[in-house]
Amino acid sequence: MKNTPFVKLGALLLLLLLMDSCLGVSADIAFNQNGSGTITLEYRISKSLDSLGKLDGNERWNTIPVGKADFERTLDRLPKMKLLSYTSKEDAKDLIVTVKMEFQDMSALLAFMDASGRKASFSGNAGSGSLVLTLNEGAGDINSGLAQLISGISEGYSIRMGISFPNQGSLALTDTNGQDLTAPPGAAIQSPGKTVSCSIPLYQVLSAQKGMKIVVSWSDSR
Repeated sequence: MKNTPFVKLGALLLLLLLMDSCLGVSADIAFNQNGSGTITLEYRISKSLDSLGKLDGNERWNTIPVGKADFERTLDRLPKMKLLSYTSKEDAKDLIVTVKMEFQDMSALLAFMDASGRKASFSGNAGSGSLVLTLNEGAGDINSGLAQLISGISEGYSIRMGISFPNQGSLALTDTNGQDLTAPPGAAIQSPGKTVSCSIPLYQVLSAQKGMKIVVSWSDSR
């Protein structure tokens, strides 16, 4: 949507585009000592959004991958990743998809998370490194009408990420320029530790005027 302050989620968050729609994302990554690991991804799609891709016989052209075959085709192009499990179900409001995958190294995970190479970056190695995920490049000024619209479409949805390390890690939020962000209202951050996590209301992500990034760092030092 042109000129709309809208999150540009690459990654893990994750083959998924928010598309100015009602979508919640949860991702859990578990790293092994050698940099391999697993990622479990769950996303919730409003049934009203999912139905848009099924009008006029257009089921094949869903804007968000929802079927097991979609993930299989994606992973066919990523030989260092393997699909471990896939489930889907519905509740009264949403279609809920849960996928667990295995990756051999960080390059494989990044290729899955962000094919464009612009929304996720990594520096370091398996033992000590830093992973940066861009959730929002910057919404800019938002008038009251637009704020109300964003609040309406995002109500009840959140962005959540959890990462487990062999040793110690930390997680922080920054703006687009790398300046530390205070956790917005309704957000929860667990850091530091062998497991770190954050949960952020979707509205707070979408409306972040200076942008929002998740920065995860870890070290093999004890």
